[in-house]
Amino acid sequence: TNNDIIFYLNKDQNDQDIEGALKQNDTLTKASESNNVGYVYVTVLYKDYENQQTATTKTASMTISFDFEQADGSGGIIIGPSEGDETASDKLINTAVTSGDGLYADTYEPGRYIYKGANPNNYITFNNETWRIISVEVDGSLKIMKKDSIGLKAWDSTKSDNWAKPSTLNTYLNSTTDANSYYNNLSSDAKGLIQEHAWGIGALTYQNTDLTAQIASENGTTWNGNIGLISVSDYLRANTNTTECGNFSLTNTNYATCQTTNYLVPSSAPYWAISPRMGNTGVAFIITKNSSVRSTGVESTSTGVLPALYLIPNITLDGEGTSDQPYTINS
Repeated sequence: TNNDIIFYLNKDQNDQDIEGALKQNDTLTKASESNNVGYVYVTVLYKDYENQQTATTKTASMTISFDFEQADGSGGIIIGPSEGDETASDKLINTAVTSGDGLYADTYEPGRYIYKGANPNNYITFNNETWRIISVEVDGSLKIMKKDSIGLKAWDSTKSDNWAKPSTLNTYLNSTTDANSYYNNLSSDAKGLIQEHAWGIGALTYQNTDLTAQIASENGTTWNGNIGLISVSDYLRANTNTTECGNFSLTNTNYATCQTTNYLVPSSAPYWAISPRMGNTGVAFIITKNSSVRSTGVESTSTGVLPALYLIPNITLDGEGTSDQPYTINS
């Protein structure tokens, strides 16, 4: 995610192979039975390190994925994906489009992909319920949102617009000690598929015209957790009509048009976003059924809740992603 920083896998700073590094089709055995117990070497450096140039952006992310096959008769494990296996992120990215409904490369966050359009094929079954895939993240995780609301709830009954406080809705969604919390009522299989993730919870200027700046504002404050809500920018980026619906102000001005090209428009009651409103204490944004983005007091109990979460990377998927043949998860 950072062109100034280079990762070498099993190679040194001169791009030369490191002897003894674990590679595909190697067999792992117990440490007492082999000198090669499975080391992977990662060399990280600035692209222009020889000239002692410091990177402008000093952070980057990477993911190393391992697939394993039981070796016949040897008692060891062979490194390498089984034939035909394809991670969920790879499977979905291979369906990416540049027009119509479907998965698009995100123009705002390189390496990320987002679903856009009136009804893309992004249905997925999770916890024996129907959800929608919002995005394929850079780390290979999938951001998903429940298709139907779990009820009308306050964002925060104490009138605080700080999700990380935690807000009362945050507590209800994530508590591991409250037997009645949303998290504790998920199946054990579903819990095992959730990846704790960083969520952008920064405040937004109402009716702003700069989606790039809005995303930066959202990501300027983060919270790490299991279950949250989609952000306002998640909603805006899901619209294929970028000309008339490409930012906050345009969407609210052209709501009659924008509601026809965004699958995240609610069919009935409005639902909460995770984003609070800048300059207005105790106010957060909601997505309305006419497709506009409005704000209301966080103590309001007339707003729906559509939980969102990130699925762990390297799951595989069956199905077609349609409403009658949704993706199903193989963990």
